Amino acid sequence: MRIETLAVHAGHTTDPSTGAVAPPIHLSTTFEREGDGSFRGGHTYGRSSNPNRTSLELSLSALEQGVTALAYSSGSAATLAILQSLSPGDHVVAPSDAYYGTLRQLHEIFAGWGLVCDTVDMTDLTAVERAMRPTTRIVWCETPSNPMVRVVDIARIAELAHAAGARCVVDNTWATPVLQQPLALGADLVMHSTTKYLGGHSDVTSGAIVARQDDDFVERLRLMQRVGGAVPSPFDCWLVLRGIRTLPWRMRAHCANAMAVARFLEQHSSIEAVHYPGLPSHDGHEIAARQMSDFGGMMSIQVRGGEAKALGLAARLKLFTRATSLGGTESLIEHRASVEGPTTATPVNLLRISVGLEHPDDLIEDLAAALS
Repeated sequence: MRIETLAVHAGHTTDPSTGAVAPPIHLSTTFEREGDGSFRGGHTYGRSSNPNRTSLELSLSALEQGVTALAYSSGSAATLAILQSLSPGDHVVAPSDAYYGTLRQLHEIFAGWGLVCDTVDMTDLTAVERAMRPTTRIVWCETPSNPMVRVVDIARIAELAHAAGARCVVDNTWATPVLQQPLALGADLVMHSTTKYLGGHSDVTSGAIVARQDDDFVERLRLMQRVGGAVPSPFDCWLVLRGIRTLPWRMRAHCANAMAVARFLEQHSSIEAVHYPGLPSHDGHEIAARQMSDFGGMMSIQVRGGEAKALGLAARLKLFTRATSLGGTESLIEHRASVEGPTTATPVNLLRISVGLEHPDDLIEDLAAALS
């Protein structure tokens, strides 16, 4: 079944009690027990499971071609669950260019728990192989990466991880299952901040993990979900599931708009660099073309003249909102180094752009005016 059809139907059923086509929101925190001790719908308590969460997890599993999925209260909570499922002394290989919240978890939280981490440039497969240890348990990928939009060869990284007896985890937030299928390329787990493209409307915070196989590690993730309690609300699940129904069609527009914007910016004399994998000039273009069906709605640009010029450009834009996050219908722009703070490695002249669903000519005209 094609992904457009899965997005509409996976996890959805007509409500048996009313015939409603749109799913109801089940706000109940607890569920009635039968006289024999069973639960008629399989749900006992809201933290353990909920009908809306079950529907969302079924949809996510189908979209990513996984066997099971787990929904969390945020992408960061999903990341935390994976890292919490490791043991003191275990080793993680992570990308040097990745969402700063992931790296902060590794360096500022889990280092104190005895988790060991090496960060490497994952576009350099030799560096990844050198970083492996007998204690390596997770090789974490993020492709395209945040904020430098680097592209990693998922299949090769998965091979290196498996050769070392480790699991390959891919943050697929930017690409979404519409554009990239990490499990089919050999990854073991996929993580999403479903806050972003899957929700798609900048109105929900949630995250998810999808697994290629249901094993002891996944059962530990379920323990983190049930006992740790970082679960999305029923309404959050409902919103993400609603967003998924239009995801394939939204991604087509995001990709087309981003390509038009990237081509314009690449030719502009005030722009030092455009980091977008759809451009043949991008270092990872060949890999992206091989493992992605399109190139996404995210890019970063570096503005000539340094930090002041970058901030000035962002301030003059009218259609791009200066805000963190990505994947909504509106176009967003942000000075990433300011967001990441004093430990950032992001160039100070870099602006990260989430290209929305406006007409691309209007976005280009806005950029042209701000650059003039």
